Amino acid sequence: MRYEGPIYRPPSEANSLLVQATVGCPHNRCTFCMVYKNGPKYGVRDVSEIKEDMQEAAEDYGRHIRTLFFPAGNTIAMKTVDLAEICRFGRDIFPNLERITVYGSSQYIHRKGLEEMKQLADAGLTRIHVGLESGDDEILKQILKGTDSQQQIEAGKMAMAAGIELSLYVMLGIGGRKRSWSHAIETARVLNDISPHFIRLRTFVPKQNTPLLQDVLDESFQMLGPHEVLQETALLVESLEVNSYLASDHYTNYLNIEGTLPGAKAEMLEKIELALQKPESEFRSFFIGDQ
Repeated sequence: MRYEGPIYRPPSEANSLLVQATVGCPHNRCTFCMVYKNGPKYGVRDVSEIKEDMQEAAEDYGRHIRTLFFPAGNTIAMKTVDLAEICRFGRDIFPNLERITVYGSSQYIHRKGLEEMKQLADAGLTRIHVGLESGDDEILKQILKGTDSQQQIEAGKMAMAAGIELSLYVMLGIGGRKRSWSHAIETARVLNDISPHFIRLRTFVPKQNTPLLQDVLDESFQMLGPHEVLQETALLVESLEVNSYLASDHYTNYLNIEGTLPGAKAEMLEKIELALQKPESEFRSFFIGDQ
């Protein structure tokens, strides 16, 4: 197996076979992300090499492989014909394979269009992890996300219409104190319009070597404290009208809430209210991320 550059995967892919299909990220401008700021540059591996790594894994693990994840940061940007080819190959050589997953930003899903997304679904692509971050257009502009809320909605609906599971990531606190309310309300608006299969919460942590860290240090960006993040979370959850599974299973979060909405909403809000009664000193302290 061959890997180049940082290799990341979501917690939900912890048991997945990781076969690198792309290198780096084709966008690589988000102000909060440090992963590829120092390289490597974005590139796509030769399909023949990807297949060789998959074949090696099949020989070593064979029937044990049930889920397959293709890093790196934005594999949906691959040419559709190439991504479809490696998806089909995975289906062919792993007899017990249940899921094939990639990372993908809304703008790259949107560029493909519904027909190409259907081609990927037909080839075996099962799920896409998408960093929504926020539904607030002003925040998206500030963090240089490269998309807007309308494109996110269209891309999300497109993926689901193609028959692909959609896992959307929301970054709590990414609007700072100035835009906390609008972040929660506008993000709920976008999520309500899409109603994705999964909503996954992450809390903003400033990372080394990122523009947003400098904004935090010079106080032009005011971070939320633990109680403020929880209040923002409560407003988001209260505003959601989706049929989605929500989870906050990540080390950055102050509280883990999870369940299927709308049924679990009351329990989630009660858990947040109880957490708000704890002093802030009992929550994790501020830190600067290094990964």
